[in-house]
Amino acid sequence: MKSVGFEPLATRRKVSNHVATVLIWACLILALIPLIWVLATVLIKGAPAIASLAWWNNGDLGYAPGDKGVGHAIVGTLLQVAMCTLVSVPIGLAIGIYLVEYGQGKELGRVTTFMVDILSGVPSIVAALFIYTVWVSILGFDRSGFAVTLALILLMIPVIVRNTEEMLKVVPQDLREAAYALGVPKWKTIMKIVLPTAASGIASGIMLAIARVMGESAPVIILVGSTRAFNYDLFHGPQSSLTLYMYDAFRVTPNYADSATLWGSALTLVILIAILNILARVIAKAIAPKNV
Repeated sequence: MKSVGFEPLATRRKVSNHVATVLIWACLILALIPLIWVLATVLIKGAPAIASLAWWNNGDLGYAPGDKGVGHAIVGTLLQVAMCTLVSVPIGLAIGIYLVEYGQGKELGRVTTFMVDILSGVPSIVAALFIYTVWVSILGFDRSGFAVTLALILLMIPVIVRNTEEMLKVVPQDLREAAYALGVPKWKTIMKIVLPTAASGIASGIMLAIARVMGESAPVIILVGSTRAFNYDLFHGPQSSLTLYMYDAFRVTPNYADSATLWGSALTLVILIAILNILARVIAKAIAPKNV
């Protein structure tokens, strides 16, 4: 005896499945088109500039083809981001560990979470203006690469805190309870069990946070002066960076759409960020817990 009504139902499900599949693929393609377009444009327009060895060594913006280089800007970017990382990572990790392991249900934990949420939504230009007001206007220090570092710290810490929180929450509670049952102190459980288990995700988040602040432009435009020379001192004198170099190239170029210097700077920044993302994956894979 043939069942009535099942074949139309099966047909409708197949049609719905095909329609959903087509829509998903269409959304994926629509999302990839702008990304591929941007990357292709930056690569095509910027490749001729970075092909020269002078591009990586020269410290002069210059106007002749052989004079253009971003060596000084790369040095400034790496110094500023390195100092920012040295300060932000310990603070961000400590806050994240406190919120997950000690601060749950406590008033200080709730206040800290609220403040981290606020910092997470602060635009970079607001952080830059705050540092300018405090560091330059009130305290009287000069504009410098270190002032940029202070603004980047404000932007980087909440990213690390949030990532650390999420990674620590993923660690099974059973691991903690097993350690406590063996008489292991809480601090040692965190250091020897919880953090090693979450180290892979934490390292990835830190590298992505570094990549994020590396592309910020407002702090360097407001807090440090531009220079065409190499400056290895974060605390004195103007210090260029890749985003500031791009801004300078934009100002001196009549037709920015055809500027090899501007597009070359953009491609250099993309390459550095891509290297950081690849490095994050390698580190995460290398330190991921085995047989867990």
